[in-house]
Amino acid sequence: MAGASDKARFYLEQSVSELQELIRKKIFTKDEVSSIARKRSEFEHKLSGRGSTASDYARYVEYEMNLDALRRTKAKRLGIKATSYTGQRRIFFVLDRATRKFHGDTSLWMLYLNFARKQKAHKKVAQIITNMLRLHPASPELWIYAADYAWEERADIAETRGYMQRGLRFCSHSKRLWSEYLKLEMIYIAKISARRRILGLDSRSPQQESIQNGEDFGQDLITFRNVNPEHTGLGIIAADSARPKIPESKIASTPALAGAIPIAVFDAAMKEFPEEPTFGTQLFDCVAEFPELDCVKRILQHMVEYLMAAAPADVATLTCFIREPLVGLIAASILLPRALMEVVDRFELAMQNVSSLEGSVEQTRTRGAVSRHTIKCLATYLEYPELDPDIRAVLTAMIKTAWAHCLQTLKTENPRSSDETIALLNILRLHGFKDLLQPGVTSALRIWPADPHLLAMTSDSSVVLLQQHQ
Repeated sequence: MAGASDKARFYLEQSVSELQELIRKKIFTKDEVSSIARKRSEFEHKLSGRGSTASDYARYVEYEMNLDALRRTKAKRLGIKATSYTGQRRIFFVLDRATRKFHGDTSLWMLYLNFARKQKAHKKVAQIITNMLRLHPASPELWIYAADYAWEERADIAETRGYMQRGLRFCSHSKRLWSEYLKLEMIYIAKISARRRILGLDSRSPQQESIQNGEDFGQDLITFRNVNPEHTGLGIIAADSARPKIPESKIASTPALAGAIPIAVFDAAMKEFPEEPTFGTQLFDCVAEFPELDCVKRILQHMVEYLMAAAPADVATLTCFIREPLVGLIAASILLPRALMEVVDRFELAMQNVSSLEGSVEQTRTRGAVSRHTIKCLATYLEYPELDPDIRAVLTAMIKTAWAHCLQTLKTENPRSSDETIALLNILRLHGFKDLLQPGVTSALRIWPADPHLLAMTSDSSVVLLQQHQ
């Protein structure tokens, strides 16, 4: 015990000159300084003993942080500009001892890092990150934190990529790390593209910008005529049925701005998870968050082609396959009619691909799942009040066709939860599909006869209950 006491006394003696200065400058009284010394003595003796824990260090750090905040507040009130001693050095000293003794506790490392970042001690942060990653190379969260610091604080894409790539060598099994790396590359492309537009280097003309935003400059519009709401595959007449090609003029000449790096990241990620098309859809969603970039279409097309080749009848694959033409298109865009034509064709092709599955029950379940996602995607366009009537008719017909598959699923199997079914029924109710709502409620009540939200749909008070469910 003598050794522990000697160690505690040694650490306490190092703060004597600091406490004397606090008394001399009248920041604290003698009684207050005595109380500070007693409190530090309690902490030091506890930490020097054998039974100390990581929480003891955390409480000591919290006490020193509060003390330093109080010291700064009183010094400012008294008009004392600076003192020879600051709490920052002592807090760093305690945290350094904590991470040395409990180097396996990541919460202490994060406490150390967050305090250093708050103090803008960038050299200290770099040192902490290096030591932390050396001891915890298999923690994806720590690699993401290091990359986030390099990007947010230092704006160094090379260093950020270095952290991500080194992290993936140790944590290739981490889906979150792959997703964050892909998102980083998309953010970088967006940043470079924004700079090019500001500097006038972007080849996109104002007319092309207006087309994407839904403004009409007299181009030949693609319109729907003779739409039969009962069948979405017939009666659609358009000016051009060919799939639009991505103009090369819209894509920067450098491979990085053309999406080569995100494509490479996606391919590498799918090699780690070849049997998980659902993860591919997560990466699809990461890229779809940047619809303003010219390279997004090219990247999404590559993703869809890969997923269709790997798992052509999977729900996640078919959902991306159907959604891809609509990414980045608003309801007022003049490109929406042509995209909807392609969605119609892709939906029918998706239903055909499902036929390759073994077992009628599995086919029905997959058709229903794909149809649910399709309805949710298409219903967002119906919310636009000035939507073209022909486009609204096509959307209505598509939703009716998709709902027929959802209804078949309800009749042939018993889903565990009613949440998805109620959400779809609520979409139908909000957009006035009364003819579809009643049979859907009837089928759902056979499975969940006591569900209050389904029962509410049969009464006049359905609006209130459904809004509460949302």
